[in-house]
This record gives sequence, C-alpha cells and structure tokens, in this order.
Amino acid sequence: MDVKFKGNRVTLEGNEIRVGDEAPDFIVSDNGLKPFALKDTSGKRVFLSVPSIDTPVCDMEVRRFNGEATKREDVTIYVFSMDLPFAQSRWCGSEGIREVRTLSDYKDRSFGQKYGTYIKELGLLTRAVFVIDADNRVTHVEYCDEVTSEPDYEEALKALDR
Repeated sequence: MDVKFKGNRVTLEGNEIRVGDEAPDFIVSDNGLKPFALKDTSGKRVFLSVPSIDTPVCDMEVRRFNGEATKREDVTIYVFSMDLPFAQSRWCGSEGIREVRTLSDYKDRSFGQKYGTYIKELGLLTRAVFVIDADNRVTHVEYCDEVTSEPDYEEALKALDR
C-alpha cells in the first residue's frame, strides 16, 4: 500500500484489511484506561483510525462523523488514535463531541497492528476508515493515500446503508 505523510512515503505495519474480512480483535484503552476490545462493540460500526484527534484534519473528520452519528441510531462510531485517553476525553469535552467513542492505542499498538494502520516512522496511526457490519464483517475499507487528507465520507456512509 502506498501511503504518504505530507508527500513522503511512510511504512504501515500490521495486517492490511480488505472488504469481506472478519474484523480482527484488538485491545485498546478507553477513556478510563480500561481495556476495550472488539467484543465490546456490536451492531453496525465505523472504526476511524486517525493520527491525532487534536489536529485540523482529524478535527474535521471526527466532527463530520459525530454529526452523521446523530442521524443514525443503529451505528456506533469509534475513533482510534495514539493520543492518551486523557487528551482524547479533554478534546471531545471541549469541542462538544458526544456521539463518537474515542479509544487509545498508545499502550500496545494492537489496533494499529491488527488493522495495518501503524506508521512505523511516526509512531502514529494512519488515516483510515473501516465499516463493520453486525456480523463482524468488514464492508468498507479506505486507507487514505495521503495521511493529511480527509477520507471519502460518502463512500463510508453508503457502506452503512447497505
């Protein structure tokens, strides 16, 4: 996969996910520093992998999906980053973000490895979107070619409607 950060090629570690795959399990930290895994999710889900929640593009992306979540009662949106849980919680609180759930991969890089989003050179997660159905099947995948670009929102939302 050819992914760039500000025009420079980066290396993604872990397993590349494809449509039709079973969603891999992971262990991350919730905002209370408690372990959180795939089994703690259910129904239709969107997993957003972002470099850092408190940056301009991540801010736009999370706000957009937060808005979409208010329109869809049957979908839960999770945002994964390497940010510490305290920083994620503080950002969501100060920005009025209440419809997405933030999760931190800072401790074990489990999500990054299982979903192929860990950027070796930066120690961050790349920007990616995964839509998971109620049977834990991946129905949409987008690894953004440029980490600093927004994802294709419309394609992710279409996958939720299938």
